[in-house]
Amino acid sequence: MKSIIKTALVAIAAAAISTASTAAEFTKGEVKKIDLKQKKITIKHEELKGLDMPAMTMVFVASDEALLAKAKQGQSIEFVAEKVNGKLTVTDIK
Repeated sequence: MKSIIKTALVAIAAAAISTASTAAEFTKGEVKKIDLKQKKITIKHEELKGLDMPAMTMVFVASDEALLAKAKQGQSIEFVAEKVNGKLTVTDIK
């Protein structure tokens, strides 16, 4: 019984680690436009592997206005994009 519980806990921990690493995957891109009023950012990006999306230029919602302050038009960035409430959302920029 202890062996089964231990195996289950290891599997759950491995799944959590895998999910966390996928969610925090940074993608390279270039800022094309920032719309502070709408809290949106247009990025020309490489393939978004976690979202199964090819390289393209698209508009994202920013999860936080402070993220938009980190970026400037024409700047090369690395960012994390996730689906949040059905919308493609930038959740981190460096």
